[in-house]
Amino acid sequence: MSQSDISLQPVILSGGSGTRLWPLSRQAYPKQFHHLGFETTLLQQTAQRLLTLPEDNSCHLLDPLVVCNEDHRYMVAEQLRQIDMSAAAIQLEPQARNTAPALTLAALRALKDGQDPILLVMPADHLIADQTQFIDTIGKALTSAEKGQVITFGIVPDSPQTGFGYIQLGEQSKPGIHKLKCFVEKPDQATAQHYLDSGDYLWNSGLFMLRASVWLTLIERYRPAIAKAVKEAFQAGISDGDFCRADQQHFADCSSESIDNAVMEPLSQDSRGLAALVLPLDAGWSDIGAWSSFWEARPHNEDGNVESGDIIAIDTSNSLLMAQQRMLATLGVDNLIVVETADAVLVADRSRAQDVKKITRHLQSEQRHEHVSHQRVYRPWGNFEPIDEGSRYQVKRLRVKPGASLSLQMHHHRAEHWIVVSGTARVTCNEKVFLLSENESTYIPLGSRHRLENPGSLTLEIIEVQSGAYLGEDDIVRFEDIYNRSGCD
Repeated sequence: MSQSDISLQPVILSGGSGTRLWPLSRQAYPKQFHHLGFETTLLQQTAQRLLTLPEDNSCHLLDPLVVCNEDHRYMVAEQLRQIDMSAAAIQLEPQARNTAPALTLAALRALKDGQDPILLVMPADHLIADQTQFIDTIGKALTSAEKGQVITFGIVPDSPQTGFGYIQLGEQSKPGIHKLKCFVEKPDQATAQHYLDSGDYLWNSGLFMLRASVWLTLIERYRPAIAKAVKEAFQAGISDGDFCRADQQHFADCSSESIDNAVMEPLSQDSRGLAALVLPLDAGWSDIGAWSSFWEARPHNEDGNVESGDIIAIDTSNSLLMAQQRMLATLGVDNLIVVETADAVLVADRSRAQDVKKITRHLQSEQRHEHVSHQRVYRPWGNFEPIDEGSRYQVKRLRVKPGASLSLQMHHHRAEHWIVVSGTARVTCNEKVFLLSENESTYIPLGSRHRLENPGSLTLEIIEVQSGAYLGEDDIVRFEDIYNRSGCD
């Protein structure tokens, strides 16, 4: 088979929650959907990563296949639309089950039309600065993957990092390619220094390349229970517009396990012929897994600071300073992380960046919401954010995308007042349908069937004043919804 017969299927795994980048990253809006100071988000950068694959590579590049949490489906679709890309499929996970089940879903989807493409598996939340070197390394791996081998890409380390897993290199199978000896977990500082000094270890990137059929063979060999549960979930799944939804009950029976633990580690110790190979990748990679790695990846000013937003930094050095809503001022500090958002502020020593997840665990144990969502809440039609609230009222700002529509709905416990700030609104209230322009308003009585639409080409912004005995988001009855939602989703 020549390389002209090779189909390369990018698989983007977008299931992470990015807890160590709190308070910017949250469960409802994790780090892969943020710009983080770049022109595009991490998800968008990942989707565009192979677009520079040269034509003379004789490899047919397919549209990306994205595996994501069901709650993030509209954000994935919208962010791909923003960069004029379409997905081969957006495969939804009903629950988070780590990367091995996610890749199994992707492999089943890739094989559905009778093809057997080579999968390039990429986490959605990584940064790669040297695009040319990345493409060159991918090209070197294609021949091995086409022959049925399994390739992982190890990052050439430049420091003794304790926040990464490591790969130990085995013997060299051919120039620039090694057999995989073993994976090792995140080390302590002394062990990480030993790994760096030895030259025999690379950082574990989470990037893999192999044929779809090869992955299914391996997951069935080493984790038959996962293979069975995911296959049943996939077969019982349904298509919902642009989305492919795995069956919730079958998928819930699947254990949670990573690609490394489920397949790569047992494969590295297996003597039945199929080799696990490692290609070193030296392309300015970062997993942006903690605020310290974000600080390392971004340009510094003359004081060693990375600054974003309205910042006043006096006698401040080697710090990450980010402000989203307010002015942030620092005086006489060093080596700090300070991240300000509308509802939370993080202040931490930069050396403790890996421990930020302890805060999200505490928030979860206290049944708070600040680790789940921002004040601005995203919906498929746009977003809303609170402005003010009291015992029997709540004020919100709604932004509705051009051509978008909220569901036809009713509330049992609250009435609503809508004031158009900008754009044009089409309002349904019981049997009436009418237009509202800027500075016009209307009243939606309690119990009325109503809908808000944006028929224009500009974003519609309204102020909504809710009043009533109960103002929770779950006080909603949907009659029609173009997004096939239920409940308060």
